[in-house]
Amino acid sequence: MATQAMATATPTVGADVATTNTNATSSAEGGPIYVDTQHDDMVHDAQLDYYGCKLATSSSDRTVKIYDVAGSAYTHTATLQGHEGPVWEVSWAHPKFGVVLASCSFDGSVLIHRESRPHDWTLLHAARNLHESSVNGVSFAPHEFGLIAAAASSDGRVSFLTHREDDSWGVEYVRDNALGVNSVSWSPYVVSSTATADEGDGDGGSSPTPPCLRLVTGGCDNRIRVYAKSPVTGQWEMETTPIDTSSHSHSDWVRDVAWAPAVVPGIDVIASCSEDRTVLVWTQKAGEGEEGEPGPWQPTLLNTFEEPVWKLSWSVTGNILAVSSGDSTVTLWKAGLDGTWSQVDTVDDVGGGGAAGTGAQPGAPAEGQ
Repeated sequence: MATQAMATATPTVGADVATTNTNATSSAEGGPIYVDTQHDDMVHDAQLDYYGCKLATSSSDRTVKIYDVAGSAYTHTATLQGHEGPVWEVSWAHPKFGVVLASCSFDGSVLIHRESRPHDWTLLHAARNLHESSVNGVSFAPHEFGLIAAAASSDGRVSFLTHREDDSWGVEYVRDNALGVNSVSWSPYVVSSTATADEGDGDGGSSPTPPCLRLVTGGCDNRIRVYAKSPVTGQWEMETTPIDTSSHSHSDWVRDVAWAPAVVPGIDVIASCSEDRTVLVWTQKAGEGEEGEPGPWQPTLLNTFEEPVWKLSWSVTGNILAVSSGDSTVTLWKAGLDGTWSQVDTVDDVGGGGAAGTGAQPGAPAEGQ
């Protein structure tokens, strides 16, 4: 079985991006590789696919560019067009659905493309006018739930695009906050089991709990919110579990949120970053609430940086967090056994004009728009 390496792609103000493999064990193996994207304007996002074989970049030049990746070689193979404004973010679907990529833009739309043949891309779905304002973030749900994409918008809503069996697409909305939503991130697919003496097979065995769709949002009101799709009503609802902000909270826009891969059963972890220069790691433990419900989300301050923090990315093992900030660096952080976080590496953006976040950003007016 091939091992999926987590790679962090750092967008920059220029037309270059830097990619770094955080599973590498030495600087020779894991040093940054700079890619001249040939975009005509600043690059806002860069994402490697599930296998690390394709790179997608998005730019203010209103295009998405695709590259084949072979070792340290990046070959441009396609340019995807169709957006009428800066393209803020891209997201790869699981390869179960083929080579599928979603992109979101200042123009209020989400476009979903598929590679039908090698290097030949077709528009699978165009959700134009999906929102009344800029769409700042897009992300595909875990593949076990189907082909579902969530999008965060400056109009204060989160939309859900669901691919149906008849190849049509359904749309649902959740009202998040009036100031706008910058980012979304899905909970991993987790099947939990609860051992009881009077449930399940009656012999004290474990009864599996069906997983449900959950995601976290980061907003312009400085808050994160967690939503779940009710298995009873089929509606999206904000979870009532408290988010404890008594010790730490953000004091400026939350720019990115990242739900960590499931590592320890019964523990959920979310990272959030903000223009207030902080990264918070939120932890929720099962069974700590009333009547065995999950306990409150408890924050830990990972670090206060010198500049605003724009992007976050977890390793597939969930123990390393990559942080991209406005001082032209990506820092890698690892949690110790005592729960404290320490920096394990730094990647300096020596090749261009700054890390993700310097220049125009999602949620802010774009020049010329």
